[in-house]
Amino acid sequence: MQLSYSFIIPVYNRPDEIKELLDSFASQDTQLPYEIVIVEDGSSLPSDTIVADYTNTLNITYLPKPNSGPGPSRNYGMARASGNYFIILDSDCILPPHYVRVMDETLREDYVDCFGGPDAAHPSFSPLQKAINYSMTSFLTTGGIRGGKKQVNAFQPRSFNMGLSKKAFEASQGFGKIHPGEDPDLVLRLWDKGFKTRLLSDAYVYHKRRISWSKFYKQVNKFGMVRPILNSWHPTSAKITYWFPTVFLVGILFSIVMALFGWLFFIYAVIGYFVLIGVHAIIMTKSFSIGIMSIAATMVQFYGYGTGFLKSTIAIQWLGKKPQKKFPHLFFK
Repeated sequence: MQLSYSFIIPVYNRPDEIKELLDSFASQDTQLPYEIVIVEDGSSLPSDTIVADYTNTLNITYLPKPNSGPGPSRNYGMARASGNYFIILDSDCILPPHYVRVMDETLREDYVDCFGGPDAAHPSFSPLQKAINYSMTSFLTTGGIRGGKKQVNAFQPRSFNMGLSKKAFEASQGFGKIHPGEDPDLVLRLWDKGFKTRLLSDAYVYHKRRISWSKFYKQVNKFGMVRPILNSWHPTSAKITYWFPTVFLVGILFSIVMALFGWLFFIYAVIGYFVLIGVHAIIMTKSFSIGIMSIAATMVQFYGYGTGFLKSTIAIQWLGKKPQKKFPHLFFK
C-alpha cells in the first residue's frame, strides 16, 4: 500500500501555537512529502496570516469553518484531505525533528490502521507544564496509560497525537460530538469493527497543555465525568481501575479519620505515596520545585477526576439520566 499523509490540525483562537507547530514541521529531518490541513474552527483570532507565511515552504491546506468543536472539525479536515492516512494533532503540540520519519518508517515496517504516540515535556515548557506533564504520564499516577512500552499492542490512542487510515475513518465515520472523550469513543468503535491500534513509542510529541491550575482541574474533572458515559456506551470497556482516583480520595478521608483516633498507619501510607511521587518527579525532571509541584498536580488530578467520575456514575449509571441532558457542556451540537 502506497501511503500518503495528511496532518489534520483543528485550531481555535491559537495563532501563536500554530506558528510553533509549523516551525517544527519546517524542522523535520526528512524530505517525505505530506499535506498539512489546518481547520480553523470558527475562531475570532484566526491563523490565516500565520499560515500564509509558510505556504512557500510547507504544503498547507487552510480550511475556515463555523465552530463545531474538535471532533467534528477533525472529521471535516479528514473528509477534505488528499492523503490516505491521517495524523491528527492538537494545535498545542510541537514535533521533534524525527517525528515524520519515524512515523513513516514504523508504519511501512508494520502497518496498522490506527496508532497513537506519547507526549513529552519540551525543555522550554514552564515548571507548571512540566509538573502537569509528569502527573499525566507517570506510571506512579496514571499507570503510564498515555504511553509506555507495555501497551505497544493494546493502546488507546489520544487525539493530540493519533494516526488513522482513510479506511478506518470511513468505516467509523470519525469522531463523535462528545468532548473530551471523543478519542477513546472512536477507538472503542474501531475495535468493535475489527481494526487494530498500536502505540508508536518513538513518535512522541511535545504537548504544551495550555494550562493553569484551574484549567487543569476543569480538564481532569471532565475526563472523570466522561468515563461513565463511555462505559454506558461501551459496556465491555469498563474497568475497575477507573475507580482508583475516587477510591483513593475515600482512602485519604478514611486515613484522616483514623489518624484522629490515633491510628496513624494509613495517613503515613498516604504521605509516603506523595513523597515517592515527589522524589521520582525530582529525579525525572531534575528540579526540586517541579517535584513539589508534581505532588500538587497529582492531588488536583485525583480530586478532579475522582469527583467527576463519582458524580457522573451516580447520574448516568445509578439514576439513569441521559448524558446529553445531564451534562450538556460535554457535547457539541
